[in-house]
Amino acid sequence: MDDKATQLFEPRLSEGAASRLGTVKPVPDYRTPPHNEEAEQALLGAILVNNKAYERVSEFLRPEHFYDPVHQRIYGAILKLVERGQIANPVTLKNYFENDTDLVADGGAAYLAELAANVVTVVNAGDYGRTIHDLFLRRQLIEVGSDMVNEAYRHDLDSTALEQIGEAEKQLFDLASSGDVKGGFVPFIESVKQAIATAQVAFGRSSHVTGVTTGLIDIDRKLGGMHPSDLIILAGRPSMGKTALATNIAFNAAKAHMRTSGEEGGVVGFFSLEMSAEQLATRILADEVKVPGDKIRRGEIRDTDFPTFVQASQDLARCPFYVDDTPALSVAAVRTRCRRLKRTSGLSMVVVDYLQLLRGSSTRGSENRVQEISEITRGLKAIAKELEVPVLALSQLSRAVELREDKRPQLADLRESGSIEQDADVVMFVFREQYYLERAEPSRRPDENDDKFNDRYQRWQQRLGEVHNTAEVIIAKQRHGPIGTVRLHFDGQFTKFSDLDQNHGSYGE
Repeated sequence: MDDKATQLFEPRLSEGAASRLGTVKPVPDYRTPPHNEEAEQALLGAILVNNKAYERVSEFLRPEHFYDPVHQRIYGAILKLVERGQIANPVTLKNYFENDTDLVADGGAAYLAELAANVVTVVNAGDYGRTIHDLFLRRQLIEVGSDMVNEAYRHDLDSTALEQIGEAEKQLFDLASSGDVKGGFVPFIESVKQAIATAQVAFGRSSHVTGVTTGLIDIDRKLGGMHPSDLIILAGRPSMGKTALATNIAFNAAKAHMRTSGEEGGVVGFFSLEMSAEQLATRILADEVKVPGDKIRRGEIRDTDFPTFVQASQDLARCPFYVDDTPALSVAAVRTRCRRLKRTSGLSMVVVDYLQLLRGSSTRGSENRVQEISEITRGLKAIAKELEVPVLALSQLSRAVELREDKRPQLADLRESGSIEQDADVVMFVFREQYYLERAEPSRRPDENDDKFNDRYQRWQQRLGEVHNTAEVIIAKQRHGPIGTVRLHFDGQFTKFSDLDQNHGSYGE
């Protein structure tokens, strides 16, 4: 970063402010970027003495992470030799650096021998590597900050302030991703122990739910709850009830957190990119007080309803349900806000309504919408894994559904479907046949007599009665279990989904 850029971060006072405060200590023109030359030398020396030290840092440390350009070239040469299966030591590297003009100033190729000779131990190689990597990230943060300041000072008609914020979020998102040095192989026995512990938790619950409950018995039985680190896609055509079902599931989970002390439910973060937080609250309130939402909005309520409203609002106030209705969020912003919520209030589940309203990191994402959707679904899956929570993301379906006689959705109907289907652990479709039947009331055909028309009309009425106030949740993909269809009750008056069969018995049966 240049000197002018670094000066932007120095606290400065106007002449008037300085005179009022008296003598002000001069501010230096620049600050040296964070680095640790001794750590770089110690790591290089340790690797030159024992190449096995390279294995402790090779997964996350790259040549460009070193501050000193000479150290970058030395580490790069070590990397090439070791990965070829050759020994990297002062002797094998001597020919590479005999004529290196930068290294001559440090003593030429003899500098390599000096690095190796001054090593005390190779045990701390991993700690040296993490120190170097951390300081590299700090330098990158300074560079991002400098770019943010310089871009903000520029008045570019092609780049709005919100677009600059989005680009800054992308850079920080990428930096956070590259800065994660955790991971790697773990003994299989550790994974087995974790699997057994999960099974024990499910066994100890009457519902046999291992993850976060949906509050819907048959769906929980099919999925085993919503599992941490899973990306769950809930898709459907307009008016099928995607938002209503997602809201019911999310609110059921939040209520279960209070009822079971967090055993089956959890803290829910709901990103409502389509509806406002007030509209979402009206839906939930309508269900809680059993007053249709349209009547609440129009004020068509009775005096006797207000005590119920007060009681419901007090109950809802204790519910760990958080709504963010900021429009056109980027996936990087979603990640940042989820991290913040988890840190401040805890987080057990994330809902995004809906993913096509999210933005990718590129300001020109509309030029390749499929690629942008791929980035969004990968980002949501990364959030689920990093925060170890299920992410329930709603998705639109293509109009191809309307062209078929059987309107039940299929995986191929997902808009920009390739990446959505690939990245998701579970794909569910919500389908209400009643919606289509009501709009397909039979009319008499020109060549049709009364008997045929009446017969056809009666069959239509019979089918309409069979599917009245019902919905299907079609589980079309599930990594952890079977696929299939679950039938639910749907009350359009309160936009509420519930269990269709009220005679389930106890949850554990």
